[in-house]
Amino acid sequence: MEQRTLGRTGRPVSPVGLGTWQLGGDWGDVSDADARAVLEASAEAGVTFFDTADVYGDGRSEKSIGRFRAANPGTELTIATKMGRRADQIPENYVLENFRAWTDRSRRNLGMDTLDLVQLHCPPTAVFHSDEVFDALDTLVDDGAIVHYGVSVETCDQALTAIARPGTATVQIIINAFRLKPFDEVVPAAQTAGVGIIARVPLASGLLTARYTEDTEFATTDHRHFNRAGEAFDVGETFSGVDYAEGVRAAGELAALAPEHATPAQAAIAWVAQQPGVTSVIPGARSVEQARANAAAGELDALPERYTDAVTSLYASRFKASVHPRW
Repeated sequence: MEQRTLGRTGRPVSPVGLGTWQLGGDWGDVSDADARAVLEASAEAGVTFFDTADVYGDGRSEKSIGRFRAANPGTELTIATKMGRRADQIPENYVLENFRAWTDRSRRNLGMDTLDLVQLHCPPTAVFHSDEVFDALDTLVDDGAIVHYGVSVETCDQALTAIARPGTATVQIIINAFRLKPFDEVVPAAQTAGVGIIARVPLASGLLTARYTEDTEFATTDHRHFNRAGEAFDVGETFSGVDYAEGVRAAGELAALAPEHATPAQAAIAWVAQQPGVTSVIPGARSVEQARANAAAGELDALPERYTDAVTSLYASRFKASVHPRW
């Protein structure tokens, strides 16, 4: 797989990385053995970028990656984690004392003296406007606890505010066929500033695999069951905030246009990875087969025009009115 420079970190990463939210168990149970197998399969397939967070399984995802690193010391990886969601979501909690405690915990979980990249995990909007917050992040760099920092955001306005900060190395934001607003301003601004774009939720929580029907039932421990109306966190993180039934229908139409040599999921991932300005896209996986298939999407040829045109037209006709103003 090719390598791209991850924004201001200067580190090379694969255009398809691995998101490890699933490995924390928040999408249904995943055993430690299955988590290890997913990490191994991804690395073997050329994935060099793992994204995790301290809140995924309350550290379980980080610990899985830490064990993998310890067992594979020669494997070149960039590991990004996130912090802030284990505390109440109020600006007063985003202070240096907490940052140190949170990163120390992640360092222990991951078995790393210095973290490659730490991202603020979708904090309240006021946090992005605070000089004190970014001064504290700079202090973590000076202390040697982290090498670089970035942000994970819910809205494009948050992303643009973060990109204007000189120390912001990366922005993680939802980009998929149902969420195109980042291409209006965020991606161009990041390109100009040299900030990396990490695209998350590329499959719209699985909708774009075209495997689900309107009658599909999800496990009660799966956020696709308990967060459809935003009961636990921002509804945009579940099915990208689109109406589930409408998403199922649109995904079926896109799937019919995927290249013969690609699955609907691979086409959806490749579409994001092939957009100018996107550094790495981070689909998740719960099995070795998913991990390998996702990685292979990073090596697909350019998608046919019929597919890319359909993404644009479906978004304009089905989803733009409901999701564009919100995020």
